[in-house]
Amino acid sequence: MTEQLHKKGIVGKIAAYGIPLIVSAGLCYVLFTSIDFSEMADIVRRECRPQWIAAALALSIVSHVVRAARWRIQLNALGLKCSLWELTLSIFGTYAVNLVFPRLGEIWRTTFVARRRHAPFAQVFGSMVADRLSDTITVLIITACTFALASGHMLEYLKGSAGTLGRIGALLSSPWLWAAGIACAAGAWLFIARSRSAFATKVREAVGGLWKGFAVVATMPGRGLWLLLTIALWGCYWLQLYLAFFAFPFTASLASTGGGLLAVLVTFVLSSISMGVPSNGGIGPWQWSVIFALGSYGIAAPEAGAFANLVLGTQTLLLIALGIFTFACIAISNKHQDTIQQQK
Repeated sequence: MTEQLHKKGIVGKIAAYGIPLIVSAGLCYVLFTSIDFSEMADIVRRECRPQWIAAALALSIVSHVVRAARWRIQLNALGLKCSLWELTLSIFGTYAVNLVFPRLGEIWRTTFVARRRHAPFAQVFGSMVADRLSDTITVLIITACTFALASGHMLEYLKGSAGTLGRIGALLSSPWLWAAGIACAAGAWLFIARSRSAFATKVREAVGGLWKGFAVVATMPGRGLWLLLTIALWGCYWLQLYLAFFAFPFTASLASTGGGLLAVLVTFVLSSISMGVPSNGGIGPWQWSVIFALGSYGIAAPEAGAFANLVLGTQTLLLIALGIFTFACIAISNKHQDTIQQQK
């Protein structure tokens, strides 16, 4: 029995950390073999306006602080008084850890805050889950609005494409597909709602637990400010990408047109969805989604690849720098605390 649990633990670790690494490496391999890397690098050297990338990165740091401030409201509602500085470091560290071990960053920040505040891990973890669940709901709302506005454009682009993309476009435009999807969703919902099987029971319990954790947001003190910070957070994310569009003439001209805001929104939504694909810091899926979105608006693959790789590359370097800064600050703080304890 112990050996079986040990084997399951090994398999779980391989699935948690190995698969994202393989996905990232595989997509990057396909990405860099399908695009002329030297041409892409030449585009960056010749046409990039670095001040816009710098502005986008500065706004990225602001978004991390906003996220920390929003989480602080949830923790305060649980009776945990945390400083904004502490929580900002936890957010910096989360993204740095996720670059190496996907999804482990959330566990790290929960542990970090729980130890600093001498709070139960489960309590802090529940607030973190509610924080992430609110992001998922926000992405779903933005995605639904964007597809309502841009679905016609995307379908026309897919149907007009050759090969696999064209077949996907034809499939998505079929009413039978949507009818089958609705029927499957309704059938799954009825099964989960009425079935007494162990699987259905576990799903109901999991959904109920998540909902209870999120429902606290609707009744906690400071919920109005929490909502404003949520809007500010996702506004920062969108504005960050919008600013990055002005780093190259070909994306700047797209952002400056009448439908430019929608083009940025489509790129933003597809790139946000891609972050749900298991990978290290979105490396691989993020570039693919951005290249696809920009391609639908007429930007060639080399230019789109240059944009996607520069934006994600500089963002990754920033997260690494913030991670080093964070763990240096934590080490200094821990040493200071040890000195105080020794003096007592």
